Amino acid sequence: MKVLPLRKDVAVEETWDLTDLLSNEADFEPTLAQLVEDALSFEQQYKGTITNAQKVIDVLTAFEELQKKFVPIGTYASLNLETDRTNDVAQMRAAKFGTAIGKVSSALSFVRSELLALDEAVLQEAATLSPLYKRYLEELLKQKPHQLHPEVEKALAAFSATFDAPYKTYNTTKLVDMDFGEFEANGEKHPLSFVLYENDWEFEANTDVRRAAFQAFSSKLRDYQHTTAQVYNTHIQQEKTMADLRGFNSVIDYLLFDQDVDRSLYNRQIDLITKELAPHMRRYATLIQKANGIDQMTFADLKIALDPEYDPRLSMAEAKEYVEKALAVMGNDYNQLMERAFNERWIDYAPNKGKSTGAFCSSPYGSHPYILMSWNEQMNEVFTLIHELGHAGHFANTYEHQSYLNSRPSLYFIEAPSTMNEMLLANYLLTHNEDLRFKRWVISNIVAKTYYHNFVTHLLEAAYQRKVYELIDAGEAVNATILNQLKRSVLEDFWGDTVAISEGAELTWMRQPHYYMGLYPYTYSAGLTISTQVSQRILKEGAPAVEDWLAVLRAGGTKSPVELAQMAGVDITTDQPLRDTIAYIGHLIDELERLTVEIEAVQQ
Repeated sequence: MKVLPLRKDVAVEETWDLTDLLSNEADFEPTLAQLVEDALSFEQQYKGTITNAQKVIDVLTAFEELQKKFVPIGTYASLNLETDRTNDVAQMRAAKFGTAIGKVSSALSFVRSELLALDEAVLQEAATLSPLYKRYLEELLKQKPHQLHPEVEKALAAFSATFDAPYKTYNTTKLVDMDFGEFEANGEKHPLSFVLYENDWEFEANTDVRRAAFQAFSSKLRDYQHTTAQVYNTHIQQEKTMADLRGFNSVIDYLLFDQDVDRSLYNRQIDLITKELAPHMRRYATLIQKANGIDQMTFADLKIALDPEYDPRLSMAEAKEYVEKALAVMGNDYNQLMERAFNERWIDYAPNKGKSTGAFCSSPYGSHPYILMSWNEQMNEVFTLIHELGHAGHFANTYEHQSYLNSRPSLYFIEAPSTMNEMLLANYLLTHNEDLRFKRWVISNIVAKTYYHNFVTHLLEAAYQRKVYELIDAGEAVNATILNQLKRSVLEDFWGDTVAISEGAELTWMRQPHYYMGLYPYTYSAGLTISTQVSQRILKEGAPAVEDWLAVLRAGGTKSPVELAQMAGVDITTDQPLRDTIAYIGHLIDELERLTVEIEAVQQ
């Protein structure tokens, strides 16, 4: 395994092209300075003028246009940093944008304050005059009970960059300061980093090497546990303060408010999955243990392949073929978007030092999406790729049909379109090859990547996160010892006696940036619950179900999560879709057990 290259040494064709956001790097500072001036001029022109329905429409029209101008330059600053956090120029550029956006947010805070100071009848009249802003104004009115004095809102907006400091500090610690060096296994030394561990060593078939990598990785995390815990405690105490200021009973209620779902949907995802999925996943862990000849299954072994000898390597070109075939059912327009993603360098997939871990899709309004990942040539990364392309297809459709202020759906729904693409890939693979070993390989990837990642990894993060917020709501604080205890208890409750929770497993709370993004982890299972049901509809009904789904993608933020799911034929106000999805996962593991027996019988 090679040492990760420096960013400057990776092939250009494996990186994204940011010139669509900013054609010339030298234009960044003058463009940003001009935008700050535009924002201050906007404040001078419109502050104190929002007095009637027509003025509401006038200011929202101008406000929307101004907001759109900040999108490309902000995305440019962010994405440059994501590819190499050791880059001093990118660090300073992102910092300058953060400072500027604090000043701008403060200047523009009057818009919301003045709108909410109006009589509700005026806002309803504005919504009638301009239906374009109806949804935005309806959502705004819901915030009225939690709105603070205009000068307080202005001050809070000015501190926006400071409020982001814990997340930025976390990433700097993780991706810049942590030096993992090398680890030794069976007398041989190997390079180690965050990206190498999460993309390669975690899946290593050799048990001695894999466990040595886990121990070395955990040891380095442990060196930073107290600093990282302090940073995280600062973040969640800050959220608690905001919840109190805005009159919410708890941090959880405060964070769920913008998701437009009630607490019952949040608790259901965590409680039902923790209880009813655990027996299925314990069977899966036992299956992996037996197939790999492991005496005792440990936390460090959970990501390995069911059939490590049958694990074909894939080039990005081959991955593209899988994507095209799997998504053919989505129709010509959708697939042209996917083609553009590859041809126009929307995807940055070269692993390099300093690059952010995991994968994401950034979708700037007015431009095309950008996908970051680190390609490892394994089938599990094809699922990652098609997942991020699901986000791209979602927002490309939304932006084509919705205005800027109507474009963002609830966080609760955000992972449905991405996991939908994973399900479509699974559907394709399962129906186009009858070879027993291939089918087992595919199903094991579906379970290990799609469902394990979204229904286990992120769901257990959510269960842990809820315990943390319950402590904070009770007036407590957290440190590394408490966070380690909470994480270990969640893992032990889920895996029971089937998996030994290795020393170091409790530190996995240090690996996930989602904890700095509100109640995000549970939304993966929420989205996958919806997409599992809709993907089954597509298998059975074909085009009509696809058209319903495309209509959902185009709806953007104009509907609540419940309404969006209903458009696709799924009722998430009941627990039936979730129970059906858990049953489907159980069925997949039944299939893995059956295929394993058949394959072993043939091989004897």
